[in-house]
Amino acid sequence: MSISRRNLLLAAAAAPLFSHAQPNTWPTRPVHLMVGFPGGSTPDIAARVLAEPLARALGQPVVVDNKPGASGNIAADFVAKATDDHTLGIVINGNLTSSKLLYPSLPYDPERDFTPLSLLVTAPLVLVALPNAPSGAAFFDAARAAGDKWNYGSVGVGSVGHLGMELLKTRVRGLAPVHVPFQGNPQVVTAMLGGQVQMALVPPGVAMPQVRAGKLKAIGLTSGRSPLVPEVAPLANAGVRDFDLEVWAALLGPAGLSKAAQERIGHELGPIMKSAEVRQKLFEQGWQAVGTSPDGMRARVKKEAAIMASIINAKGIKLE
Repeated sequence: MSISRRNLLLAAAAAPLFSHAQPNTWPTRPVHLMVGFPGGSTPDIAARVLAEPLARALGQPVVVDNKPGASGNIAADFVAKATDDHTLGIVINGNLTSSKLLYPSLPYDPERDFTPLSLLVTAPLVLVALPNAPSGAAFFDAARAAGDKWNYGSVGVGSVGHLGMELLKTRVRGLAPVHVPFQGNPQVVTAMLGGQVQMALVPPGVAMPQVRAGKLKAIGLTSGRSPLVPEVAPLANAGVRDFDLEVWAALLGPAGLSKAAQERIGHELGPIMKSAEVRQKLFEQGWQAVGTSPDGMRARVKKEAAIMASIINAKGIKLE
């Protein structure tokens, strides 16, 4: 074989390897993480824990921008309309699973206007009651007997705590507490401590300090056993069947996010979510780090959106 022909063959064989080894040119400037809630909220905590290690991995600053309002929909819409390839968002369940049904004039489409990147953190909800309430299945016997004389609190119409309780009503025959919305979980807890509401579904970080102080009682978790609250049993142990609900936050970009950005984020985010430092920081805030593929996130959203749609449509819940 001639030298020139051999060189051509070697070059052809090396080309795919050389192409694959080319550095990813994204990002070329600071990356902005849009958060639709104020500082200290679940998505804000996740964003700020991730910002530093993600910035180190990407070689560019990662800036957390809070745009609170409309249950996170203002920031979500900002991400949906972003065209600069350097704007991402951290959203909660409702932005992707229930907002489209709750807000008839929602300015974005959760299915078409985003590029799913990864689920980030999850946590079960804790069903809490007054400290003198019975435990386990006996609690639901008492709740059924009380009918609509009992109230339950949530952080507002369409929230996970609201829709979750309405879902629980469909799983526990005869359960009929009346919904009382509040501005936030601290107000829900205050109302419970004052005896204005008898039950609520709240995150572990809100519930467990009150439970451990003996001021509230944990009836059960809305998921299976969780390392976040190992001392609390699932509601399934109290006879509740076909009920699995968590709160979560996820990372996404606009629908037109470049392949270069998607690939780089996918490459860097996995190790970050598995790191002991990040997992411990999130755990201390009441959240379990998960990390998923884009397809895993899509599957989660699709499954939960169907469940939320069944409740919203059956109850005729709307926010506008």
